[in-house]
Amino acid sequence: MSITVKPVTPDFVAEISGLDLAQPLKPADRDAIEAAINRYAIVVFHDQKLTDDQQIDFARHFGPIHSSAQRARHTGIKHRLPSNEIADISNLDGDSNVLAPDSKRRLDWLANRLWHTDASFRAVPGALSMLYAHAVPDEGGDTEFADLRAAYDALPQTTKDQIEPLIAEHSIWHSRGQLAVTKYTEEELKSLPPVPQRVVRRHPGSGRKTLYVASHASHIIGMPIADGRLLLMDLIEHATQRQFVHSHTWKQGDLVIWDNRCTMHRARPFDTTEVRDLRRVTTRDVASTVEQAA
Repeated sequence: MSITVKPVTPDFVAEISGLDLAQPLKPADRDAIEAAINRYAIVVFHDQKLTDDQQIDFARHFGPIHSSAQRARHTGIKHRLPSNEIADISNLDGDSNVLAPDSKRRLDWLANRLWHTDASFRAVPGALSMLYAHAVPDEGGDTEFADLRAAYDALPQTTKDQIEPLIAEHSIWHSRGQLAVTKYTEEELKSLPPVPQRVVRRHPGSGRKTLYVASHASHIIGMPIADGRLLLMDLIEHATQRQFVHSHTWKQGDLVIWDNRCTMHRARPFDTTEVRDLRRVTTRDVASTVEQAA
């Protein structure tokens, strides 16, 4: 094994060095990376040089890849990246120009500044996300991550008992609606229908119980909508206290992997006249959380 794992904190976020991810990944290194993800939930690689195809090839070592939902909710526009396996997390249009302030894709993209977990709005949600920095602004644009395992552990037992059986409905349109971004076609709306997901799940790699909440979570099924939304808001507020949050300041060449099954994240503001070009590949979980053991 050729890698070095350096924890940022004892249980959350680690930096991994000693690997050129553009090269074929050895089985032992792949297993060591997975073990680090199971332990720390987020791992960071610095000074990488990856093409889109190399990033996709690396991601395949950790599971099947989710097709990007961007094309489903942005029909009739020119997309900058040719592969449907990589999501364009940038402020650039199809011609690599900075998006206009009133651009539909820019307004949709602003929802990344809400606390969320990738692809929880899909029946089989996201597992690992791998975000690679091609270009970053001079300042701002950090990504914050919340440790939902530690947040769950810190809940009172009465709350744990209350939320254990609960199922929330997740919809990407709910998160966009929070920012009054609602101008989607019927075809786009039908392409990503709401799905149920557990509020509490057990992480398969570590065996730890974890919250599974996000801005995509609209309400609790079987509970009055107002009550369910207030409960979800309380859980997100609890999970994003400073003791559970790590902020990553991006540098060109960074690849950050996070485990969507036990974290939330959000982008932070930056000068959007500057280019911020990050690209994400997300692997699929094995099944809906409702079908997995809690």
